[in-house]
Amino acid sequence: LHGSPLTDAGLALLNPALSIHPSLVALDLGDCMLGDEGINLICGLLPPDGAKSGLKELTLSANPGITSKGWGRLAIAVAHSSQLRVLNLDYNPLGDQVAGMLAVAVASSRTLEVLDLEGTGLTNQSAQTLLDMVENYPTALRTLILAENNISPELQQQISDLLSEGEEEEETEVNEVTAREKNPWICQNNSSSQMVLMTSGLGDSLLAETEM
Repeated sequence: LHGSPLTDAGLALLNPALSIHPSLVALDLGDCMLGDEGINLICGLLPPDGAKSGLKELTLSANPGITSKGWGRLAIAVAHSSQLRVLNLDYNPLGDQVAGMLAVAVASSRTLEVLDLEGTGLTNQSAQTLLDMVENYPTALRTLILAENNISPELQQQISDLLSEGEEEEETEVNEVTAREKNPWICQNNSSSQMVLMTSGLGDSLLAETEM
């Protein structure tokens, strides 16, 4: 629906169908002339408990009619959403206050991996808040887009580096678990010796016997 002159009234007409759709996972309402009433409807598509299917990707780019009150409501919904993974808010006049709300939402979310804040009127104040969030709180976030904001390249790089480190650590943990599953150490103990069977990822086996 990107670019449609939908307005809140149009979204209200569509909302009953959107709410009961059995498999809707992505919704693009960018540049649709939405306001706070539209946000209230959208929050209903972000169920907090996983009891029903909800959006995994939401785009609300370029909807300047939404106020800080509406963004605050969305931040609460994002914080408690059990499924949302991608949130695109680029080219909205969010400012540092709304960015602070979003930082709290990201820190609380267990699923949000991508947040696009390109061209949203942010400054180094927002970047520092986001940096503190990434540095001090566990988060599922992997990609944070901050281009076309009044933010220093140094702060952007620090945030990017921290997100990259988090992704590398997660990959290492996954690889270690996979290695343990593929390469079990089977130990058999008796009074005289310990038998250890080590199976490598290549399918080779090494049988070692050591005296106790």
